[in-house]
Parts: sequence; structure tokens; C-alpha cells
Amino acid sequence: MNNVSAAIPGLPVAADFQIMTGFHFIEVAGDRSRQLAIAATVWLGLAAVATFLFLFNPASPANQFFPKCPFRLITGLQCPGCGSTRALYQLIHLHPVAAFKLNPLFMLTLPFIVYGFLGFTKSAITGKPQRRIFIPSIYLWAWLALMIFFWIFRNTPWYPFVS
Repeated sequence: MNNVSAAIPGLPVAADFQIMTGFHFIEVAGDRSRQLAIAATVWLGLAAVATFLFLFNPASPANQFFPKCPFRLITGLQCPGCGSTRALYQLIHLHPVAAFKLNPLFMLTLPFIVYGFLGFTKSAITGKPQRRIFIPSIYLWAWLALMIFFWIFRNTPWYPFVS
């Protein structure tokens, strides 16, 4: 918890209150050349995957070389990741609503993944220690519960989870 007092402009002198936050940053030092190599490799891989997905529609019957979900092949049910490749295809073609309909959990998680990797890349380029965010476990448990809820209900016949 942080104490906030009248040192902040615009607050009255008698304003002593506490701001509650569970998030804080942890400075992490790392090998810069290794970070640059990892960042460059991942960026090149992402560019290759994006180009491939831009050219080939994974939902097209002509493009059956995309890997199938092993969970779906075995059980016939969708896993939380089913539809992610098709969602990325739609996102690359600037159709975010269609991407969200294919896999909403992926679309809600993607900004956090991008934020983390951009922070890693910034750290690799600038040479400054990477700021890793510490997320309280309650948020991670909540995300896990959301994923399990999504996994169960996306295999039901009820709208909007029609599989």
C-alpha cells in the first residue's frame, strides 16, 4: 500500500489516504546479447507465421496442412485453444470481431502476451533491466477459472457457446 499525501498537486492538505495495489514491478537483469538474439528470433518467427497466415486460410478445405487439435481429434470436444489459428488469420486480415467469435479467450489474453513481449524487446534493445510485473496469485487463479469455464461452456449447445 502506498501513502498519498498533500505532496500531490490538486489534493487538499488533509487528504491522507492509501492506494491499494497488488501489482508491482521487479527489476531483472539479463544478458543483453542473449535477449537480443531471443527477441530477433521471435520477431522473425512471428513475421514468418504472419506472412504464412496472411497467404493461407486455415479454414479453407484446400489448406489441410495446418495441424489439427489433438484434444479435438481424440475427444471430439474443443479445447480452450481451438480456433486460435483461425482467429489469428482473421486478426491479420483486420477482422477483430470475427477473430473474437472464433476464440474470445485468446483475443482477451493476446494483449497481455503482446505487452510482455514488447517489454522484453524494449529491455533487449535499451539494455536496461527488464521490468517484470508481479501479478498476485488471485488474478492468475481467476484467469485459470475463466479458462476452465470457457473450456466447459464452449462445448455446450447454448448460445453463444455453440460448438
